[in-house]
Amino acid sequence: MQSTEQIRQINIEDELRFSYLDYAMSVIIGRALPDVRDGLKPVHRRILYAMFREGLLSNKKFSKCAGVVGEVLKKYHPHGDSAVYDALVRMAQEWNMRYPVVDGQGNFGSIDGDAAAAYRYTESRLTKLAEEFLADIDKETVPFVENFDNSTHEPDVLPTRVPNLLINGSSGIAVGMATNIPPHNLSEIIDAAIHLIEKPDATARDLLRLVPGPDFPTAGVIHGRDGILKAYETGRGTITIRGIAQVEDGKRGEQIVISEIPYQVNKARLVEQIADLVKDGRLTGISDIRDESDREGLRVVVDLKKDAHGEIILNQLFSLTKLEVSFGIIMLAIVNKRPRVLPLTEILRLFIKHRKEVVTKRTEFDLKKAEARAHILEGLKIAVENIDEIVALIKAAENPQEAQKKLQGRFSLSTAQAQAILEMRLQRLTGLERDKIGQEYDQVLQQIAELKKILADEKLIYGIIVDELKVIKQTYGDERRTRIEGATKELSAEDLIADEEMVITISHKGYIKRLPTNTYRAQRRGGRGVLGMGTRDTDFVVELFNASTHATLLTFSNMGKVFSVKVHELPLASRTAKGSPIVNFIPLDKDERISAVLPIHDFSFAGHVMMATQLGYIKKTPLSEFEHVRRSGIIALSLEDGDRLVAARLTKGEQDVFIGTKAGLAIRFHETDVRPMGRAARGVRAISLADDDSVVGMEILYWESTLLTVTANGYGKRTPTNEYRRQSRGGKGIITIKTTGRNGPVVSIRQVIDKDNLIIVTDKGQIIRMNVKDLPTMGRNTQGVRLINLQDDERTVAISRVMDQDGHETD
Repeated sequence: MQSTEQIRQINIEDELRFSYLDYAMSVIIGRALPDVRDGLKPVHRRILYAMFREGLLSNKKFSKCAGVVGEVLKKYHPHGDSAVYDALVRMAQEWNMRYPVVDGQGNFGSIDGDAAAAYRYTESRLTKLAEEFLADIDKETVPFVENFDNSTHEPDVLPTRVPNLLINGSSGIAVGMATNIPPHNLSEIIDAAIHLIEKPDATARDLLRLVPGPDFPTAGVIHGRDGILKAYETGRGTITIRGIAQVEDGKRGEQIVISEIPYQVNKARLVEQIADLVKDGRLTGISDIRDESDREGLRVVVDLKKDAHGEIILNQLFSLTKLEVSFGIIMLAIVNKRPRVLPLTEILRLFIKHRKEVVTKRTEFDLKKAEARAHILEGLKIAVENIDEIVALIKAAENPQEAQKKLQGRFSLSTAQAQAILEMRLQRLTGLERDKIGQEYDQVLQQIAELKKILADEKLIYGIIVDELKVIKQTYGDERRTRIEGATKELSAEDLIADEEMVITISHKGYIKRLPTNTYRAQRRGGRGVLGMGTRDTDFVVELFNASTHATLLTFSNMGKVFSVKVHELPLASRTAKGSPIVNFIPLDKDERISAVLPIHDFSFAGHVMMATQLGYIKKTPLSEFEHVRRSGIIALSLEDGDRLVAARLTKGEQDVFIGTKAGLAIRFHETDVRPMGRAARGVRAISLADDDSVVGMEILYWESTLLTVTANGYGKRTPTNEYRRQSRGGKGIITIKTTGRNGPVVSIRQVIDKDNLIIVTDKGQIIRMNVKDLPTMGRNTQGVRLINLQDDERTVAISRVMDQDGHETD
């Protein structure tokens, strides 16, 4: 048992703090983070140095990796063979290193995440570029430190001529911090370094012209430059990387071919991820996926089903898989034994500073060596000038030591000079050799003068750095692999959904659904129709129209409010399904009903929304005022008591407005008769109505069209628009169809052309689809023809124009 005198009490909080800090700094400095000067972590530096000392140069034969690992473990890095071998393998992998520094022979793994073969099977040597990391290391250019057991020395940093931290990047997790530096193009980085030498005040924005962004070994595309600039200015930023994939026509149909993947993405896991998404039903439209990669390059083929949309599937791959990833840039490195987050300019300045120190020390070493040689040559010159006397002196001496002392005393030579004379070969006494000594001496003196001149002028040192950088660029530079494109918007729901035409139906009881337009087959007029919506006993369809899945529905209520909903958010139902309550998508009040719906594809359209009410009022409001609609809705227009909205249309500012009434009257006037108003305005008088009349519809007229009028009893006709003369807004209008007992009142009007299709809906939920060209064209003051056969208690309630009729044949 220890005595109390041997026990020292300490504060546990202080002990934990200091012990943890010691451990943290050991990890930060000694293992996890790269040095800003050579861009290497200690293990990578030790591997390269050990290979250099073993003579494993690029022009020598390969050597077993086991020997390299053993040498590194024995002398420099006592952290386990797997740590050393894994680092060695990564430095040889061309999909991880933009510029590999180890030339590997054998199985060094794959981009699929396959592990390298055991180190007893693989061989390696340095690449030619790696030799530039170690150039001049034996010229006292960098400090050496004791190794872990003080048995030898190792370099504290390599005297690299290559800005490795930027060209190969680095990643590592230390204690409480991490680094993630992307690789760059060597030519671009060298151009930036030279620019910074010539213009020291250059900013990150200036360098961005020379270094547009990272350059990954796996290529790909970087979207946007904001993250790059932020990282270069502050040392931190985030960029988005996409692989390269294109929709192509293959032997089995349409397919997506992936030829490049983002940096550090495992190809096999990417393929597996896509397959799992297909299996789980999150990715539809894919029939098969194959990895066809070979020695020629990466190729993953995704076969699509016949009805799939290639661009939509591709967007889904970007959204759901690692075909698109975010890369968080953290340019953290060790500077003077301390970790620092550095902007691009600072990293380059510190590299240039390191090169200046290396070139200076190399020059000093060469100067010292040249001066030593000049000193020896001075002694040799004395010897050849006094050769007879020196030979006699040496012959008279009893031993070399006595000869050396006599030479030093007689000719005032140094020990080194005297020793050089004693070791001089007899052939140097010939006339030619005596001349060579004189010539060499003159050359050494000239070299000494040049070296001193370099050391005295900082500009000359920078000139040498620039020249060496240009040689590196010329020898090892290559073309950029990664493309940089403008910022891409974040994928929205629309980007993941096919842009398809849909039929949207809304029932009297407030049920809504969407279904493809090809659900209905085209029929000739007078047909019986097909059941288009399952309704309750007292329910029937009141709204039916076409819109793209990417469109926004501006939904106007009878209370004068407008709501916004995306078409793809609506339920996709069968033809006979009743749909979902519209209140699930639009927060209507108790007595509020949908009066008009306007599909909008692009709010940047420089037009207006024209709105007409049941009591004959009209209002024009800029479309831009409806772009941002709260979920609770906003005011579209103010209504009088008993009035309601019956129609809303887009206008371009140059069209005529056509308004039809229940009694078969219509008025046409130019839209400039209606001035633009704010959302809260009521509007102005469009048509003067009789007491029992009301507005049933409004159209914005275009050239070469006809106006279709449909009555409650299933009759209708088309009338050319040129039969309706332009009037002043507010008049009583003219006859558009006779509303006899046979026809009944007008229920709807539509502007149509011959290539359109038409859908007619009854209050029993029956739907008939026909070609407009099958309908007769008649004058205004006529009754029309039968369009649909109705039962005794059945009435027509709505019509809709179908824009896309391609692929639908008439029966």
